[in-house]
Amino acid sequence: MKKAKVVIVDDSPFSIAIIRDILIEKGFDVVGEAGSLEETIRVVEEKKPDLVTMDMTIPGTDGLECTRAVHSINPNIKVIVISSMMDDEIIKEAKKNKVSGYIQKPIDPENLITEIERVMAGEELFEELNEIYPKVFKEAFYDNMNRFTKTIPCFNDEVKENKGLSSRGISVVVGIIGKYLGRMIFDLSYETAQNMAKSILKRDVKDIHETLAMVEEFANIVAGNACSMINRRNKVYGLRVAPPTVFHGKSLNISKTELETISLVIQTDFGEMYLNVGFKRGDNEWM
Repeated sequence: MKKAKVVIVDDSPFSIAIIRDILIEKGFDVVGEAGSLEETIRVVEEKKPDLVTMDMTIPGTDGLECTRAVHSINPNIKVIVISSMMDDEIIKEAKKNKVSGYIQKPIDPENLITEIERVMAGEELFEELNEIYPKVFKEAFYDNMNRFTKTIPCFNDEVKENKGLSSRGISVVVGIIGKYLGRMIFDLSYETAQNMAKSILKRDVKDIHETLAMVEEFANIVAGNACSMINRRNKVYGLRVAPPTVFHGKSLNISKTELETISLVIQTDFGEMYLNVGFKRGDNEWM
Protein backbone atom coordinates (compact mmCIF):
# COMPACT_ATOMS: atom_id res chain seq x y z
CA MET A 1 0.00 0.00 0.00
CA LYS A 2 1.42 3.40 -0.98
CA LYS A 3 2.11 5.88 1.80
CA ALA A 4 -0.57 8.58 1.94
CA LYS A 5 -0.06 12.33 1.61
CA VAL A 6 -1.34 13.81 4.88
CA VAL A 7 -2.49 17.23 6.08
CA ILE A 8 -2.67 17.75 9.87
CA VAL A 9 -5.42 20.05 11.19
CA ASP A 10 -5.05 21.01 14.85
CA ASP A 11 -4.98 24.31 16.80
CA SER A 12 -2.17 22.99 19.03
CA PRO A 13 1.41 23.22 17.66
CA PHE A 14 2.38 20.59 20.22
CA SER A 15 -0.22 18.10 18.91
CA ILE A 16 0.81 18.85 15.33
CA ALA A 17 4.45 18.11 16.22
CA ILE A 18 3.55 14.78 17.84
CA ILE A 19 1.38 13.66 14.90
CA ARG A 20 3.91 14.88 12.32
CA ASP A 21 6.81 13.05 14.00
CA ILE A 22 4.84 9.77 14.18
CA LEU A 23 3.82 9.97 10.54
CA ILE A 24 7.23 10.96 9.19
CA GLU A 25 8.92 8.17 11.17
CA LYS A 26 6.55 5.68 9.48
CA GLY A 27 7.25 7.05 6.03
CA PHE A 28 4.11 9.12 5.44
CA ASP A 29 4.36 12.35 3.47
CA VAL A 30 3.11 15.22 5.67
CA VAL A 31 2.36 17.86 3.02
CA GLY A 32 0.71 20.53 5.15
CA GLU A 33 -0.66 21.77 8.47
CA ALA A 34 -3.60 23.98 9.42
CA GLY A 35 -5.05 25.51 12.58
CA SER A 36 -8.25 27.15 11.29
CA LEU A 37 -11.02 26.62 8.75
CA GLU A 38 -9.47 29.10 6.31
CA GLU A 39 -6.04 27.47 6.56
CA THR A 40 -7.61 24.03 6.12
CA ILE A 41 -9.34 25.05 2.90
CA ARG A 42 -6.22 26.71 1.53
CA VAL A 43 -3.85 23.84 2.36
CA VAL A 44 -6.19 21.11 1.11
CA GLU A 45 -6.81 22.92 -2.17
CA GLU A 46 -3.09 23.50 -2.63
CA LYS A 47 -1.59 20.21 -1.42
CA LYS A 48 -4.34 17.77 -2.52
CA PRO A 49 -3.81 15.25 0.32
CA ASP A 50 -5.10 11.68 0.45
CA LEU A 51 -5.83 11.98 4.18
CA VAL A 52 -6.53 14.71 6.75
CA THR A 53 -6.13 14.23 10.50
CA MET A 54 -8.69 16.48 12.17
CA ASP A 55 -8.91 17.93 15.66
CA MET A 56 -12.45 18.57 16.89
CA THR A 57 -11.61 21.86 18.64
CA ILE A 58 -10.74 24.55 16.08
CA PRO A 59 -10.99 28.32 16.90
CA GLY A 60 -14.17 29.83 15.44
CA THR A 61 -15.43 26.49 14.13
CA ASP A 62 -15.11 22.76 14.82
CA GLY A 63 -13.68 19.63 13.24
CA LEU A 64 -16.96 18.65 11.61
CA GLU A 65 -17.31 21.94 9.74
CA CYS A 66 -13.70 21.59 8.61
CA THR A 67 -14.45 18.02 7.50
CA ARG A 68 -17.38 19.23 5.40
CA ALA A 69 -15.10 21.85 3.84
CA VAL A 70 -12.50 19.19 3.02
CA HIS A 71 -15.12 16.97 1.37
CA SER A 72 -16.53 19.91 -0.59
CA ILE A 73 -13.09 20.19 -2.19
CA ASN A 74 -12.71 16.45 -2.75
CA PRO A 75 -15.18 13.91 -1.31
CA ASN A 76 -12.59 11.13 -1.71
CA ILE A 77 -10.22 12.61 0.89
CA LYS A 78 -10.27 10.47 4.04
CA VAL A 79 -10.63 12.25 7.40
CA ILE A 80 -9.55 10.77 10.72
CA VAL A 81 -10.56 12.74 13.80
CA ILE A 82 -7.92 12.96 16.55
CA SER A 83 -9.49 14.57 19.61
CA SER A 84 -9.42 14.60 23.40
CA MET A 85 -13.22 14.34 23.31
CA MET A 86 -14.88 11.04 22.51
CA ASP A 87 -18.44 10.07 23.33
CA ASP A 88 -21.40 8.44 21.60
CA GLU A 89 -22.95 11.69 20.37
CA ILE A 90 -19.68 12.99 18.88
CA ILE A 91 -19.04 9.65 17.18
CA LYS A 92 -22.58 9.64 15.77
CA GLU A 93 -22.11 13.15 14.34
CA ALA A 94 -18.68 12.23 12.97
CA LYS A 95 -20.13 9.28 11.09
CA LYS A 96 -22.93 11.46 9.68
CA ASN A 97 -20.23 13.78 8.36
CA LYS A 98 -18.39 10.91 6.66
CA VAL A 99 -15.45 10.78 9.03
CA SER A 100 -13.50 7.59 8.29
CA GLY A 101 -11.96 7.03 11.72
CA TYR A 102 -11.73 8.44 15.25
CA ILE A 103 -8.81 8.35 17.70
CA GLN A 104 -8.78 9.81 21.20
CA LYS A 105 -5.84 11.79 22.58
CA PRO A 106 -3.28 11.12 23.95
CA ILE A 107 -2.19 9.46 20.73
CA ASP A 108 -0.83 5.95 20.70
CA PRO A 109 1.52 5.77 17.68
CA GLU A 110 0.65 2.17 16.84
CA ASN A 111 -3.09 2.86 16.99
CA LEU A 112 -2.69 5.91 14.74
CA ILE A 113 -0.72 4.04 12.07
CA THR A 114 -3.10 1.06 12.19
CA GLU A 115 -6.09 3.36 11.79
CA ILE A 116 -4.53 5.15 8.83
CA GLU A 117 -3.63 1.87 7.16
CA ARG A 118 -7.18 0.60 7.74
CA VAL A 119 -8.75 3.73 6.31
CA MET A 120 -6.43 3.92 3.30
CA ALA A 121 -6.41 0.22 2.47
CA GLY A 122 -7.78 -0.23 -0.99
CA GLU A 123 -8.76 -2.91 -3.45
CA GLU A 124 -5.61 -4.94 -2.86
CA LEU A 125 -6.61 -5.59 0.77
CA PHE A 126 -10.05 -6.84 -0.24
CA GLU A 127 -8.47 -9.12 -2.86
CA GLU A 128 -6.13 -10.44 -0.17
CA LEU A 129 -9.10 -11.20 2.07
CA ASN A 130 -10.91 -12.96 -0.78
CA GLU A 131 -7.85 -15.10 -1.32
CA ILE A 132 -7.34 -16.19 2.29
CA TYR A 133 -10.75 -16.42 3.94
CA PRO A 134 -11.99 -19.70 2.35
CA LYS A 135 -8.93 -21.58 3.62
CA VAL A 136 -9.10 -19.91 7.04
CA PHE A 137 -12.78 -20.71 7.64
CA LYS A 138 -12.22 -24.31 6.52
CA GLU A 139 -9.31 -24.57 8.94
CA ALA A 140 -11.38 -23.13 11.80
CA PHE A 141 -14.24 -25.55 11.07
CA TYR A 142 -11.88 -28.51 10.78
CA ASP A 143 -10.02 -27.70 14.01
CA ASN A 144 -13.15 -27.17 16.08
CA MET A 145 -14.94 -30.25 14.76
CA ASN A 146 -11.88 -32.25 15.76
CA ARG A 147 -11.60 -30.58 19.18
CA PHE A 148 -15.28 -30.98 20.05
CA THR A 149 -15.97 -34.44 18.61
CA LYS A 150 -12.54 -36.03 17.87
CA THR A 151 -13.69 -36.63 14.29
CA ILE A 152 -12.37 -35.45 10.93
CA PRO A 153 -14.71 -33.62 8.50
CA CYS A 154 -14.35 -34.03 4.74
CA PHE A 155 -14.86 -30.93 2.56
CA ASN A 156 -16.33 -31.05 -0.92
CA ASP A 157 -15.01 -28.59 -3.50
CA GLU A 158 -15.58 -24.89 -2.86
CA VAL A 159 -18.34 -23.31 -4.95
CA LYS A 160 -18.55 -19.56 -5.53
CA GLU A 161 -22.21 -18.71 -5.63
CA ASN A 162 -24.80 -16.16 -4.67
CA LYS A 163 -28.22 -17.71 -4.84
CA GLY A 164 -31.04 -18.62 -2.52
CA LEU A 165 -30.90 -22.11 -1.00
CA SER A 166 -33.19 -24.41 0.96
CA SER A 167 -32.11 -25.05 4.54
CA ARG A 168 -31.63 -28.56 5.86
CA GLY A 169 -33.58 -27.55 8.96
CA ILE A 170 -31.32 -25.42 11.18
CA SER A 171 -29.40 -22.34 10.04
CA VAL A 172 -27.10 -20.16 12.13
CA VAL A 173 -26.24 -16.75 10.70
CA VAL A 174 -23.17 -14.98 12.12
CA GLY A 175 -22.61 -11.37 11.04
CA ILE A 176 -19.04 -10.10 10.68
CA ILE A 177 -18.01 -6.44 11.00
CA GLY A 178 -14.70 -4.67 10.62
CA LYS A 179 -12.81 -3.26 7.64
CA TYR A 180 -15.20 -5.27 5.47
CA LEU A 181 -18.67 -6.57 6.27
CA GLY A 182 -19.31 -10.29 6.02
CA ARG A 183 -21.52 -13.20 7.00
CA MET A 184 -21.17 -16.88 7.80
CA ILE A 185 -24.04 -19.38 7.55
CA PHE A 186 -23.83 -22.81 9.16
CA ASP A 187 -26.65 -25.12 8.09
CA LEU A 188 -27.53 -28.71 8.99
CA SER A 189 -30.50 -31.00 9.64
CA TYR A 190 -32.10 -31.63 13.03
CA GLU A 191 -30.86 -35.22 12.99
CA THR A 192 -27.29 -34.19 12.19
CA ALA A 193 -27.36 -31.54 14.91
CA GLN A 194 -28.71 -34.01 17.49
CA ASN A 195 -26.04 -36.56 16.57
CA MET A 196 -23.32 -33.96 16.96
CA ALA A 197 -24.71 -32.64 20.26
CA LYS A 198 -24.92 -36.16 21.65
CA SER A 199 -21.27 -36.76 20.75
CA ILE A 200 -20.12 -33.53 22.39
CA LEU A 201 -22.25 -33.93 25.54
CA LYS A 202 -21.60 -37.71 25.77
CA ARG A 203 -25.24 -38.23 26.64
CA ASP A 204 -28.67 -37.99 25.05
CA VAL A 205 -29.84 -34.49 24.23
CA LYS A 206 -32.56 -33.18 26.56
CA ASP A 207 -34.58 -31.23 24.00
CA ILE A 208 -34.44 -29.18 20.81
CA HIS A 209 -33.32 -26.10 22.76
CA GLU A 210 -30.16 -27.87 23.89
CA THR A 211 -29.47 -28.92 20.31
CA LEU A 212 -29.98 -25.39 18.99
CA ALA A 213 -27.74 -23.97 21.71
CA MET A 214 -24.95 -26.35 20.68
CA VAL A 215 -25.26 -25.44 17.00
CA GLU A 216 -25.29 -21.72 17.82
CA GLU A 217 -22.18 -21.92 20.01
CA PHE A 218 -20.28 -24.09 17.54
CA ALA A 219 -20.97 -21.65 14.69
CA ASN A 220 -19.99 -18.70 16.89
CA ILE A 221 -16.67 -20.33 17.81
CA VAL A 222 -15.84 -21.25 14.21
CA ALA A 223 -16.56 -17.71 12.98
CA GLY A 224 -14.73 -16.09 15.90
CA ASN A 225 -11.65 -18.29 15.51
CA ALA A 226 -11.54 -17.66 11.75
CA CYS A 227 -11.78 -13.88 12.20
CA SER A 228 -9.01 -13.96 14.82
CA MET A 229 -6.77 -15.90 12.41
CA ILE A 230 -7.40 -13.34 9.66
CA ASN A 231 -6.72 -10.44 12.04
CA ARG A 232 -3.40 -12.00 13.03
CA ARG A 233 -2.37 -11.96 9.38
CA ASN A 234 -3.20 -8.25 9.12
CA LYS A 235 -4.67 -6.31 12.05
CA VAL A 236 -6.03 -3.69 9.63
CA TYR A 237 -8.97 -6.04 8.96
CA GLY A 238 -10.22 -5.62 12.55
CA LEU A 239 -12.87 -8.34 12.07
CA ARG A 240 -15.35 -9.07 14.86
CA VAL A 241 -18.39 -11.35 15.01
CA ALA A 242 -21.88 -10.26 15.97
CA PRO A 243 -24.11 -12.46 18.16
CA PRO A 244 -25.39 -15.43 16.10
CA THR A 245 -29.01 -15.72 14.99
CA VAL A 246 -30.58 -19.20 14.80
CA PHE A 247 -33.39 -20.08 12.39
CA HIS A 248 -35.06 -23.48 12.25
CA GLY A 249 -38.14 -25.11 10.82
CA LYS A 250 -39.58 -26.72 7.73
CA SER A 251 -39.42 -24.97 4.34
CA LEU A 252 -36.72 -22.61 5.61
CA ASN A 253 -34.88 -20.73 2.86
CA ILE A 254 -31.45 -19.07 2.84
CA SER A 255 -31.87 -15.84 0.92
CA LYS A 256 -29.60 -14.47 -1.78
CA THR A 257 -27.12 -11.86 -0.55
CA GLU A 258 -25.04 -8.99 -1.91
CA LEU A 259 -21.90 -10.68 -0.62
CA GLU A 260 -19.38 -12.53 -2.76
CA THR A 261 -19.58 -15.93 -1.10
CA ILE A 262 -18.11 -19.42 -1.21
CA SER A 263 -20.13 -22.49 -0.23
CA LEU A 264 -18.92 -25.79 1.18
CA VAL A 265 -20.77 -29.07 1.65
CA ILE A 266 -19.07 -30.93 4.49
CA GLN A 267 -19.35 -34.66 5.15
CA THR A 268 -19.06 -35.56 8.85
CA ASP A 269 -19.62 -38.62 11.03
CA PHE A 270 -22.91 -37.04 12.10
CA GLY A 271 -24.32 -36.15 8.70
CA GLU A 272 -23.98 -33.55 5.99
CA MET A 273 -23.32 -29.91 6.92
CA TYR A 274 -23.17 -26.72 4.88
CA LEU A 275 -20.98 -23.64 5.32
CA ASN A 276 -21.41 -20.39 3.38
CA VAL A 277 -19.08 -17.42 3.95
CA GLY A 278 -18.63 -14.11 2.16
CA PHE A 279 -17.55 -10.49 2.38
CA LYS A 280 -18.37 -7.37 0.42
CA ARG A 281 -16.66 -4.19 -0.61
CA GLY A 282 -17.95 -0.87 0.63
CA ASP A 283 -18.00 1.28 3.73
CA ASN A 284 -16.65 -0.43 6.79
CA GLU A 285 -17.63 -0.40 10.43
CA TRP A 286 -14.91 1.72 12.06
CA MET A 287 -16.01 1.90 15.70
